[in-house]
Amino acid sequence: MSSCFNSGVKISIFGESHGKGIGVVIDNLPAGEEISLDKIGEFMARRAPKKDGTSTTRNEKDIPEILSGLYENKTTGTPLAAVIYNSDQHSGDYGNISHTARPAHADYTGFLRYNGANDPRGGGHFSGRLTAPLCFAGAVCSQILEKQGITVGAHIKSIKNIKDESFDPVNVTAEQLNYVKSRSFPVISDDAEEKMREIINSARMNLDSVGGIVECAAVGFPAGTGSPIFDGLENIISHLVFGIPAVKGIEFGNGFECSDLFGSENNDEFLIKDGKIVSRTNNHGGILGGISSGMPIIFRVAFKPTPSISRPQKTVDFKSMTETELVIKGRHDPCVVPRAVPCVESAMNIALLSALLEKPQI
Repeated sequence: MSSCFNSGVKISIFGESHGKGIGVVIDNLPAGEEISLDKIGEFMARRAPKKDGTSTTRNEKDIPEILSGLYENKTTGTPLAAVIYNSDQHSGDYGNISHTARPAHADYTGFLRYNGANDPRGGGHFSGRLTAPLCFAGAVCSQILEKQGITVGAHIKSIKNIKDESFDPVNVTAEQLNYVKSRSFPVISDDAEEKMREIINSARMNLDSVGGIVECAAVGFPAGTGSPIFDGLENIISHLVFGIPAVKGIEFGNGFECSDLFGSENNDEFLIKDGKIVSRTNNHGGILGGISSGMPIIFRVAFKPTPSISRPQKTVDFKSMTETELVIKGRHDPCVVPRAVPCVESAMNIALLSALLEKPQI
């Protein structure tokens, strides 16, 4: 299974939602980097389910056990391996879907790809549960980046039609990114939080779900990092972001909006400020030709509504080749977006550290 990212930082994610455990092996980390396990725990807690009606009731502690690669709280330079044991599986909830295609899930495509040998319980290896080891890797990379003055942060830009304020693409600061990360519900506006919570809980009560958008930014990243064509910063960030289940789209800077503009409106004029070359605007999202410009790197990610809903849905039994009706059991998020915020940050952290390690002088 191609659950590997092989760039400057190499990661391999393993496990299934209802297996004994899930985990990750991280290779090519710089040796001698001090890593705080407490900070990793704080980072991963942001992905964990909340008891506020906005997420699943599955109660996993998500405490990683370090198997190798860390000695006296410093990276050894050899593979860093961690496992997270599963402890709250209700596998019986999935007895009716071993050969029934849940709409918008990978049950049918996974069955085809692996000739029926894949583990279907809780989505198996296709489950959002596998974002826990991704967050572990992202938390490790985050600490290494921070020592180089690079800060990554994300917030909920929207849930369904409820919108939060946006990061200032030119002037967003590390302090602002750290502030939104510290919030239990990661938004900029208190008013947006209240309305988003209402729409999530309304969907839950109606046995339905909602999707949304996460906006992510990085500041302090040096200009001139990255490569053109296939190894550009957008490419490697997107590569990792699409490893997060439920992601359906990504845009950098002005994104799709630039298609409605004249070149004179979309172009970012350059100037010199405090002895540095910067741009007056940041429609390019901090990346030009796959290479960082020195402006904040900023992108947005679209998440589909959680496909597991408790309403009756029409589908097929792909073994008996018959049409049927399905009611999904189990414990599911009415909206994955709040818990996806640190997952998006993790993808950015891994991508940026990878790009730095690929530079000849690093």
